Amino acid sequence: MAGLFESAGGGGAAIALDEVEASILRSLEVQMLELIGPGPGGDGEDPLAALFAEGPSEAPADPALARLFPDAYGDPAAPADEEARAAAAEFRRYTEVDLRARKRDDALQVVRALDGLGGAGVLKLAAGDCLHWLGALNDLRLTLGVRLEVSEEDEQGLYELPDGDERKPLVMAYLWLGALQESLLEAITD
Repeated sequence: MAGLFESAGGGGAAIALDEVEASILRSLEVQMLELIGPGPGGDGEDPLAALFAEGPSEAPADPALARLFPDAYGDPAAPADEEARAAAAEFRRYTEVDLRARKRDDALQVVRALDGLGGAGVLKLAAGDCLHWLGALNDLRLTLGVRLEVSEEDEQGLYELPDGDERKPLVMAYLWLGALQESLLEAITD
């Protein structure tokens, strides 16, 4: 293995991570958990109350969160009519809590797997775990892409940043996450 995912059979995957890679990935996922925030009732949440919890009706102000939890209707760059705004608010109110919970669960799955690795080694993922990892890697990449203001048109320019550019470490993480995501997808479809 060369630091990318390989098929482990049965829809599973494996990756060899050194301590630095595992630490960076864990740190990014912990930051993702902090960005997403706790569930509606916090740690001592009543499971029955959580089933009926309503989410916000407004899009998040943070551009990264807005990318992770986009409006369901209309182009966010174009002014929406009142009906489209109302529909988007209603959809968000009933779906964002569950979407946040899923994204939180994906990130937690990655953190727990990395904690179980104990620093460095070969991490083997069962088929079901791979889906959590794909979601978590995608969320990290989307968030970094927003923070770096990456668009499809200028992604090629990321490879040409000078070493002194202050964005370089985040760009390296963004590109690495993309490679991990792509290799995991290939590994589970082999």
